[in-house]
Amino acid sequence: MNGAEPDPVLVFDAMCLNHFARAERLDVLRDLLVGVTCLTTHVVREEIREGCQAYPILQAVLDANWLGLARLDSLDEIRCFAKWVQRIGSSERDLGEASVFSAAELSRGIAITDDREAVAVGRTHGLEVHGTVWLLARACRDGKLNEVAAGNIVEALRATGMRLPCSGSTFGSYVRRNGAV
Repeated sequence: MNGAEPDPVLVFDAMCLNHFARAERLDVLRDLLVGVTCLTTHVVREEIREGCQAYPILQAVLDANWLGLARLDSLDEIRCFAKWVQRIGSSERDLGEASVFSAAELSRGIAITDDREAVAVGRTHGLEVHGTVWLLARACRDGKLNEVAAGNIVEALRATGMRLPCSGSTFGSYVRRNGAV
């Protein structure tokens, strides 16, 4: 063993998974995260399941064997979820982020969401929260992608309607300017 810290658990909200699936790049996301424990929650899975009517390709997310399920069953887990619901909000859309944030807190992991308001709330309360651009920048840093390939993924995601803070052509400069990793 080299003594390096293991990668933290990544807990995914629906947005990233939804758009990678719709861009037919869910396999690429999986490959970029080989060796990393990736989880989502039952609430997020239900959001994805509801989206399958409009986008049948989202079934790939539900079938992904590399994406584990974070349980929120025990009393402490439910309390943590209730705390995040209070912080983020209780609208149907907010419940996914609240479940992801509680699972990330409980696992000492990193929440993955591209909802800017939720990111701000999570960070205000000491949670490590990042989005899709961070994942791609991390893959570049680790030598799994180059900037051009990451930019191509950004463009594929944007073509599905995903709002990201940069385009594919500005990915590299955005990451350098914002220290995304």
